[in-house]
Amino acid sequence: MPSDASQDSINVEVCYALRERQEIVRLRLPAGATVQRAIDASGLLQKHPEIDLARTNKLGVFAKLVKPDAVLRDRDRVEIYRPLIADPKEVRRKRAEEGKVMKKGGGPAEDGAA
Repeated sequence: MPSDASQDSINVEVCYALRERQEIVRLRLPAGATVQRAIDASGLLQKHPEIDLARTNKLGVFAKLVKPDAVLRDRDRVEIYRPLIADPKEVRRKRAEEGKVMKKGGGPAEDGAA
């Protein structure tokens, strides 16, 4: 049985989103390649020295957090996440508090219905 070359390699994308644009690098890697290997091969670490995989940036495949040693499958999309500027839970909490303050001064419309 002849070997199929497509079974020996996989196609993946490595993505890093900046504020103003998204960098996507398409790669063909050997089957069994890891997330770390894809990132190294992408050249994004050299192009964006602010990426710090050890401390700051998290990694994912299709929005699911993964470790650098996770094995990739054909057509996977590796994502390098920037750190959050604000905690989403804290932002929602503040928004909810502001909404409560506004409701307290709701005015006579509610009183007239009573």
